[in-house]
Amino acid sequence: MNEVDRQLTRALELSASGLLAYLERRVGADDAPDLLGETMVVAWRRARELPEEPEAARMWLFGIARGTLLNHARGQRRRWALADRLRLQVRESATAPAADAGSEVRDAIDRLDPVLAELVKLVHWERLSLSDSADLLGIPASTARSRYQRAKEQLRAALSVEAPLP
Repeated sequence: MNEVDRQLTRALELSASGLLAYLERRVGADDAPDLLGETMVVAWRRARELPEEPEAARMWLFGIARGTLLNHARGQRRRWALADRLRLQVRESATAPAADAGSEVRDAIDRLDPVLAELVKLVHWERLSLSDSADLLGIPASTARSRYQRAKEQLRAALSVEAPLP
């Protein structure tokens, strides 16, 4: 361990509890440890900038913690703004179907073998192609096609559907 690493280790040891308390008072006990970890990562990345005087080093670490808090706050605002946009978009674009709409189909899918059910869900709920679903499941496309065919047959039988499923 070189001298800069030793100095930073010492500064972090002396300041960690104060930094954690600083962060907890601003974001709460749930997020503070993660932010302390981020602060330490940034400090290690910038270790060559560490002041030699202990109090200056402590204040330098608090400055990094403040930057970490600001980044966290920006991220929170972006996440809330995105959630608001999504809520608005969902509210504008869809009217909710009846609570029991499609329950027979969901029940029939749930009774399929879990491997077949997942394939059906990927194709119909997630709108993935059979090829993309196969890639996601880590199986050959030909295996996905045969499993999908088997799932369709079982669903037809369970639902007593005469018309072919897509």
